[in-house]
Amino acid sequence: MRVLVVEDERRLADLLARGLREAGHSVDVRHTGSDGLLAAATGVYDGVVLDVMLPGLDGVAVCRTLRQRGSMVPVLMLTARGDVPDRIAGLDAGADDYLAKPFSFDELLARLRALHRRAAGPPSAEVRAGDLLLDPARRRVFRGEVEIDLSAREFDILALLLSRAGQCLTRYQILDEVWDGETDIRSNVIDVHIATLRGKVDKPFGRHTIETLRGVGYRLRPDGG
Repeated sequence: MRVLVVEDERRLADLLARGLREAGHSVDVRHTGSDGLLAAATGVYDGVVLDVMLPGLDGVAVCRTLRQRGSMVPVLMLTARGDVPDRIAGLDAGADDYLAKPFSFDELLARLRALHRRAAGPPSAEVRAGDLLLDPARRRVFRGEVEIDLSAREFDILALLLSRAGQCLTRYQILDEVWDGETDIRSNVIDVHIATLRGKVDKPFGRHTIETLRGVGYRLRPDGG
């Protein structure tokens, strides 16, 4: 995910940015409401972590303005104000979720993942790369006229790679999207599943659709290999 953190407490902002990057996310940081509003309105983000107590334009006003401008980016309000009226004010302004300080960073990650999944919605349209076709609604995969039998996890990995064909996905990103961050990154679970997936969608057809970018992650060729 690409995440925007809007937090005026610089130490906390730095900690959030470092943790999110270590989890495999791309992060931008802003320290004022006006700068955060400009970044959120002009950038493409999968989520915004927005503090309420900001200098100048506060977080509630930032969120309200984003919604008035038609932005539907998921917003997680982050604040020391945990009282019910404050939560209601943030949610009424258009926030998707609310997390009071102090908080667990793991919980923040989990809430961001949930917001991202909710915003993405259930996949329905077929996705294609060359003659490789994935039908999310029926959970079926074809190479030309040949149907390929995949496990549920293999299907989800392929669906993720196909949805971002041409882009590099790190192991952290795959874990975050497919395993919901539950699997230990030190294990070779990603490599094993990718190898099995290649053995089904590439090797029997003499293709090289799924590429390894050593030390970085994996990429699916838009032309289907």
